[in-house]
Amino acid sequence: MAQRGVKEYDGKRMLARYWSEYVSEDFDFPGKVVLVDSGTDLDALSTEHPWLVEEKLVVKPDQLFGKRGKHGLIKANATFAEVREWINERMGREVTIGEVTDELTHFLIEPFVPHEEEYYIAIRSNRDGDTLFFSNHGGVDIESVWDTVATIDVGVEEDIAEIDIEKKLPSDTPPDKKKLFADFVRGLFKLYTELGYAYLEINPFVVSGKSIVPLDLVVRIDDTAHFECSSKWGDLTFPAPFGRKLSKEEQFIKDMDEKTGASLKLTILNPKGRVWTMVAGGGASVIYADTIVDLGYGGELANYGEYSGDPSTDETYEYAKTILDLMTREKDPQGRPKFLLIGGGIANFTDVAKTFKGIITALRDYRKKLIDTDVRIYVRRGGPNYQEGLRMMKCLGEEIGVPTEVYGPETHMTRIVDMALGQG
Repeated sequence: MAQRGVKEYDGKRMLARYWSEYVSEDFDFPGKVVLVDSGTDLDALSTEHPWLVEEKLVVKPDQLFGKRGKHGLIKANATFAEVREWINERMGREVTIGEVTDELTHFLIEPFVPHEEEYYIAIRSNRDGDTLFFSNHGGVDIESVWDTVATIDVGVEEDIAEIDIEKKLPSDTPPDKKKLFADFVRGLFKLYTELGYAYLEINPFVVSGKSIVPLDLVVRIDDTAHFECSSKWGDLTFPAPFGRKLSKEEQFIKDMDEKTGASLKLTILNPKGRVWTMVAGGGASVIYADTIVDLGYGGELANYGEYSGDPSTDETYEYAKTILDLMTREKDPQGRPKFLLIGGGIANFTDVAKTFKGIITALRDYRKKLIDTDVRIYVRRGGPNYQEGLRMMKCLGEEIGVPTEVYGPETHMTRIVDMALGQG
């Protein structure tokens, strides 16, 4: 399971969109949020969202980093004019958070909610199910009052509707809010599971009239849930972590991904690494990466990514060409071979032969470089038309003179990792 962070804006947008369906119709979350970047027309924004000039506001960067208040990066109880000035002063400015420096490019604006009490809730997935955390003492220093946090475990096959949440809330929970919070916990957990979340933290949230308002929210999504949940996510992007700029190649694949119904992902971990992967499927990509690390080659793992969702031949060609170009730019300084693992599980609907045609064309184009950098190829795949795809791949290895071993679904998915690295 690969956890991908999303902007606070997107997390709150999804929460507002599905609130009445999953959380409650008895109390609400107004969901007034807007996102500002360097291309935003602030005049048009205030016309589209009149509440921006009718209410006091809060503004802060929205770029996957926390502790914004401690770094002086939150302005609260401000007018829209003050918010505009604050954003203009900071847009494009470099800031350092911990040991990471990056440019401020996106800001979240939402209404300012006067309050006295702050609460904390978080949900985290684990091997045995999910764990909920709840405290009546939310805020930036929740770690310092962790003894006030109640822990509620929900097993994989356990139904949260059958758990007496009220009894499991902290003992200092106000009696008049116990039912409200218990309903909120159940509803939020249902939303969490139905939308494929892997982590959710709201710290703090406040109660204002008949509304529960998350003041600060962190969401990480299980990207292997894309097939089931992408329609619910809507127009959702996964930004790079703060301080990590995309390389030219990563940006190229990201741009391709945004223009296709398929899924194309690439993250460069170590451009000088000897172990490169071209994996079909988000879940398979995680398993291959874990296996490589388990075998002691984590430092040699060059990339992480996946292609899935039945990409076209041209798309797989461009994807494969990008990886091969990176892989063959230089030889290993110690003269050791490099390994290309073309793997995946057993596809449900992706035409293996069709996608392999694109990969094969790219391998032909890089024949000389593959030989010069001593690349060895290991293939394992199954699914529709896989026999033809594997036959084509085997013939290609003989044609271009690059050592190539080809296996089908009779071989365990990650067996090729051990085969390859056993030569390492």
